[in-house]
Amino acid sequence: MRYSPREMLEKLIAFPTVSSESNLDLIEFVQDYLAGYGIGSHKVMSDCGKKANLYATIGPEVAGGVVLSGHTDVVPVVGQNWHTDPFQLTEKDGLLYGRGTCDMKAFSAIALALVPDMAAMDRPIHLALSYDEEIGCLGAPRLIDTIKENLPPIRAVVVGEPTSMRVVIGHKSILHFDTHVTGIEAHSSQQHRGVSAVMIAGRLINWLGERQRTNAENADPENPFEPPFSTLHCGVVEGGTAHNITARHCRFVTDIRTIPSEDPMTFFKEYESFVREVVEPEMRIVHPDTGVELELHANVPGFNATEDAEAVLLAKQLSGQNATEVAPYAAESGQFQKAGFSVAMCGPGSIDQAHQPDEYISIEQLDAGTEFMRRLIQAQTN
Repeated sequence: MRYSPREMLEKLIAFPTVSSESNLDLIEFVQDYLAGYGIGSHKVMSDCGKKANLYATIGPEVAGGVVLSGHTDVVPVVGQNWHTDPFQLTEKDGLLYGRGTCDMKAFSAIALALVPDMAAMDRPIHLALSYDEEIGCLGAPRLIDTIKENLPPIRAVVVGEPTSMRVVIGHKSILHFDTHVTGIEAHSSQQHRGVSAVMIAGRLINWLGERQRTNAENADPENPFEPPFSTLHCGVVEGGTAHNITARHCRFVTDIRTIPSEDPMTFFKEYESFVREVVEPEMRIVHPDTGVELELHANVPGFNATEDAEAVLLAKQLSGQNATEVAPYAAESGQFQKAGFSVAMCGPGSIDQAHQPDEYISIEQLDAGTEFMRRLIQAQTN
């Protein structure tokens, strides 16, 4: 069966591939669909066996291919005030609603829908679908390694994040980690006998805030990023038992997002030094069983392409645009670039609608993405 881009998007949206769940049903659907056109595909499994990346080559296995990279996972809908079924494509006033419509199943849906048009290409298009992008680009590295090892030399990688079909040549890095503070309980009227994990956590969160303030004060006004400095953000705090007990435990989650010229590990090491050299010794004066545990979860490199990079020139040609821009969010672009590939980001939909209730992509953007893909097929044919 041949699908239009919209019909394929409807199929992909129906798979509730929230990062906490398996994506295998979607991956198997794509495998079966490609097999119907005689195209083989390859799964690259996660360690748990419940998720998979997938890559496939359409066209001859020769050098000069273009990789189209998209992630299959989406963010949760729990607690959000949706007015439509998030896993059923719904059209209203020229907009297509559903979780993942813009971030970023539309890009993959267009590529899959146009597979029948790729039969006569002289150079290949490689599809690369990853898992767990939304929780730290965890699946992409092993997919990238496999592609680098098994495919002929690649001309360019296009990451189809929702850029409103503008050409993006840079994004920030992201370092994601947990801080778990262990204190000692005591009655809150006897603070000297206890170590409050919540109070210690507050002190550490304040350190992050002050470090970000310093970054903001020293920001280069010519930096193209918004904001034009590296950020250190605490998004979740959990801890404590009661108002009159010094807390035994407190955990909080941090992400550090740096401009490409800065390394997030530099900030992390500064933070770790403050923990080990200042905070922990003070805690252990009161009790030796106290301490702070730091657990890294993701370290996604920044992305910084030049205007004359092969992938950037290609994306400009296909999109009909000469201007480029940068993005404040992280994606697998930096991981591909670190592996030696020429990379550009360009995809349908706006990041402004990503992760929101009533997420949508406009039909106009879906059409623009389709035209981009048709031009790519033509470029790989001549």
